[in-house]
Formats: sequence, C-alpha cells, structure tokens
Amino acid sequence: MQTSHTIKEWDSRKISFLDDESINLVVTSPPYPMIEMWDKGFNDLNSKVGESLKGEDFRAAFELMHCELDKVWSELYRVLCRGGIACINIGDAVRTVGQKFVLFTNHHRIIDAFLKVGFDALPLILWRKQTNAPNKFMGSGMLPAGAYVTLEHEYILIFRKSGKRIFKNENEKKNRRRSAIFWEERNKWYSDLWDFKGVRQDFKKSMGDHNKRSRSAAFPFELPYRLINMHSVYGDTVLDPFAGSGTTLLAAMACARNSLGLDNDSEFAVRLDKKINGPGLVTELNRRLEKRQEEHERFIVEYNKNKGRSPGYINHSHQFPVVTKQEIDLKLLKVDKVLQKKTGNYIAIHK
Repeated sequence: MQTSHTIKEWDSRKISFLDDESINLVVTSPPYPMIEMWDKGFNDLNSKVGESLKGEDFRAAFELMHCELDKVWSELYRVLCRGGIACINIGDAVRTVGQKFVLFTNHHRIIDAFLKVGFDALPLILWRKQTNAPNKFMGSGMLPAGAYVTLEHEYILIFRKSGKRIFKNENEKKNRRRSAIFWEERNKWYSDLWDFKGVRQDFKKSMGDHNKRSRSAAFPFELPYRLINMHSVYGDTVLDPFAGSGTTLLAAMACARNSLGLDNDSEFAVRLDKKINGPGLVTELNRRLEKRQEEHERFIVEYNKNKGRSPGYINHSHQFPVVTKQEIDLKLLKVDKVLQKKTGNYIAIHK
C-alpha cells in the first residue's frame, strides 16, 4: 500500500485549491487566541488586533483573532466529506488585563463557530497535560479569595459534517474492518479524559534565530495518532491546516493514511525534510505500531489470567486472540520505506 504526504506554505484561511469533500479527517491545533506568543501572527493577519491589544481592548482583540480562525473553519466544512470529522486541539488562555486576571474561553468560542458553520458537535476530550510544577496555584497562594487554579488541561473538540459516515460497497467495508482498533484500545481511547505529557519545541535552537517563531505549540505524536486511528480508515486523507512541525503528517504516515499539511511558514517544510531524510525515521514511525501489538499481547495475558480462558476470536492476519468479531480482520500495516519526491512531498510504502 502507498500513501502520499505533503506539507506546503499556504494561507490556511483560503484553501480554495482543495476540492469540495476531498478530505476525510482534520486533526489540527491552531494558534491560541490571547496567548501572547501568537499576538504577532494574528496582527499580521489583521492589524486591528494589534490596535486593540495596544488600547487594552482585550475582548475586541479576542474576537478579532477568532474571526481569522473562523475563515478556516468555514473552509473545513467545504472540504470535508459527508460524515467527515474535524478534531481541534485548543486551550483556553489566561491573561492579565489592567489590574484584572481574565480567562479567555477559546474552546467555547470555537464550538460556537463550528455550530454556526453547520457542523454537529460530538463529545469532546479533555487532554490533561501532566505537569511537574511544584506550585499548582497562582495569585495570592494560601490566602483565600485571591488565588486561582492553574490550567493543566486542553480540549480536543470533535465535530462531524452531515451525519454518520456511510461505507457503501464491500471494498469500503472490508477496508474499514482492516482499519479496526483493538477492544482494549477502544475502551481507553474513547474516553473523555486523556492523560499524557505535552511537548515543547525550541525552534530558535533547531532552525536558527531567523525563524519567525521562538517555539511551537506542537502536540505530542500520541494525540494525532489516536485520533487518526479512531476517526479514519486506511487510505483516507488527513488535513492539518496549521501543520507546524508536521506531527499530524508523521502520525498519518505511521497510520497508513494520506496527509496534507499547510502552514504560512515555509521553514517547517525544510525542517520536516531533515527529519524524514534523517536516520531511523521508519523505525521511529513503526515504534508506536509495535507498541500497540505488545500492549495487546500483554492485555491477552491478563485476560487469560483474569477470565481463566482465552478470548473467543482469532485475528486472521496476525493469529493472536482478540475479544470481538470486529477485530478478526484488523491488520497492522508497517511503514516499509519513505521516499522524498521533492521538498515537502513524500511517498510512504506500507506492508
């Protein structure tokens, strides 16, 4: 099996080059309005953002920032297929406004925008980002009525276009069965609380001081990896309109899906080239798949121990026990090789 992967410099608000209903899944994390590191980026899109910030009209700045994101959400509705799903990782923002400390509810504003465009909201996921911070309070500390809790979670908002996806013919149904996840993965992944560490990347260190951003808000590989396995099938096309360091593309590659990433900074494509052409990429991409199989084998040992018997089904491709009939056609596809066609454009071969 072969999949294609592209990251390109593009204004994600105007993705007119994409055909209607050509995307199966969106997994992305946009710039977070009212997080200071993104102020300049939003101001570059609309100079009124900077004027509002300078005049300390933070509510106006918040809305102007989201108006720029709204243009992306509208395009996503157009390019997603019927039954397609959009997963948006977003965190709320806290900021001192004059003498006040204020919470800006990004997740609420984005939900409202998606509903207005026409999406249906599905249950969201709270991603609890583990922290080693010794002080989990801010403000006046131990004195009542002046302290406030720290934000240790972000949201994964999930939306669907036009109802449940239909797999029409036998080939589509067969591919869906091959793309199944394990019973125990379903129980863990389809929970509304995820708990694993985030990542922080220093782009001045990795790309030089000339880079437009000092760091990225990249999510960890585990986040898109789960979402892609949960909400798409082999050969689907995954879009990330805020591709950044390309984590979604790499996860799609590991999951045997096609992918397209867009970013207004062309340096990210150069950086992804270096990673893909570097040593050990295929091993790294397959590591999570191998972990899935190892975790399943451990689960089966525990199942036998607790139940006193083996599960009642055998997977056809891998010959290991599985709990349900829906898992018998599941096939784990490894990455065999990755070929670069040109900067930002790659082909992955799966077997």
